[in-house]
Amino acid sequence: MTQGITGSILFAGSGEFGVPSLERLLACGHRVVGVYTQPDKPAGRGHVMTPTPIGKLAIERGLPLVRTPDINSEVLAAADVMVVIAFGQKIAPAVVEHARLGAINLHASRLPRYRGAAPIHRAILEGETESGNSVIRLAQKMDAGRVLAMSRLDIGITETAGELHDRLAIDGANLLERVVDDLLQGRANELEQDHARATLARKLSREVSVIDFSMSATRVANQIRGLYPWPGCRVQVRDAERVASTVTLCRACPAEQGMTSSADAWGMIDRHGRIICAEGAVEILEIQPQGKRPMPLHDFRNGHAWDPGMKLVSVM
Repeated sequence: MTQGITGSILFAGSGEFGVPSLERLLACGHRVVGVYTQPDKPAGRGHVMTPTPIGKLAIERGLPLVRTPDINSEVLAAADVMVVIAFGQKIAPAVVEHARLGAINLHASRLPRYRGAAPIHRAILEGETESGNSVIRLAQKMDAGRVLAMSRLDIGITETAGELHDRLAIDGANLLERVVDDLLQGRANELEQDHARATLARKLSREVSVIDFSMSATRVANQIRGLYPWPGCRVQVRDAERVASTVTLCRACPAEQGMTSSADAWGMIDRHGRIICAEGAVEILEIQPQGKRPMPLHDFRNGHAWDPGMKLVSVM
């Protein structure tokens, strides 16, 4: 961690992804003069009103916190830079231009690829082997601002969306620290995105978690790890007469390529414990029973049926 010129920061964020960045800004000595986040929401069985992860950190660190459904209606403190990360609100031009050096945004993709709400999940779903972060100028068109810095991370062959999220969050804090320092010292360089190469990372819904075993083993494995922990690919493990268990598939890899199967075998457990797809078979590495923690498949099989001929059927 380098110690450069310190400045005053407005921070707008809600999700867990921005927590390492806010912590890093504080550790570097920047003055966070305002934190803006979404209102508290009910959570858990008791529906207790709970702050966002950013709100929780702001409370713990004694930062000036505003829970707001509309940042554009708020009176903002004077600041050098505004930082926006996983905030979840459309920000008007007047707010974007409020800070002396403008507003910047940390986005979890190598832009212009995967603009939108779910860049981490979509990268894994599409079988990408690398990802990264971009720090950009906040623009009125979604994720289309000029790029101030970009990083690159390899995606592990069995890495889940949750694991990649956490690695990118830490990497993003490093990148953001450098950009804020460059802005304060007047040495930031900005490059226009190649808008013709833009792709969209649409918001996820539970419907995308339904597994179609008529796809290739590679696509099924990508779907399983790209959607864990949320929304999660939930399946029933069935034999001919009953549902043996309901589980979430957490981690998988393609076990065999090139082999093709008839439609009646798709989703069936083979003699090796793998799941038959239209092309190839998927090896399930980690599984989460209802109400329990994830565990390796071989541990699950010690107390649950996972036998050749049983089938996996998606449920939402």
